[in-house]
Amino acid sequence: MRRLGILLSGRGSNFEAIADSISRGRLDAEIAVVISNRAEARGLEIAVQRGLNAVCLASKGLDREVYDRQLTAELGKNRVELVCLAGFMRLLSAHFIREFPERILNIHPSLLPAFPRLDAQYQTLQHGVKISACTVHFVDEGLDAGPIILQSAVPVLDDATTDSLSARILKEEHRIYSQAIEIVLHGAYRLENRRVLLR
Repeated sequence: MRRLGILLSGRGSNFEAIADSISRGRLDAEIAVVISNRAEARGLEIAVQRGLNAVCLASKGLDREVYDRQLTAELGKNRVELVCLAGFMRLLSAHFIREFPERILNIHPSLLPAFPRLDAQYQTLQHGVKISACTVHFVDEGLDAGPIILQSAVPVLDDATTDSLSARILKEEHRIYSQAIEIVLHGAYRLENRRVLLR
């Protein structure tokens, strides 16, 4: 399992971190395709600049299932074995998730299961917690609810703002996403109920 499909909707900084890990020999994989649902996504432009296979599949106005079938077809055409969400701002249908069992990863800027959904960093500060994190997890049919592969803690500083906390979490995201991909690609884990046990 070596061919990655990256799905993104915006700047794609986690995509860049994955691409950098591959180019530096830290991650033994290749990016088969980068797909965005938004033509204006900065990540799509970066993929083109890097000489990667970049595809825009516009989602606006399309039913989720209809769109996800197009997405599945594009990933299949590119023989993608592992799907990595990198700021992909769409909920995936049950059909799509069943097409890639245990083969879709996502990263979220909180210590899941705390603060799922959007604005996790804002929620973190509003609740006054002392430690935040980022989490790489398998995607299942629940929102930000799949089995957790890796987490990295980020202390919440007394003078933290949403922006400063987001930037500090993002550094850890860039570090652990490639690590989690490597774990999954090498089958260096086993799944017991909801627990991902690393080998």
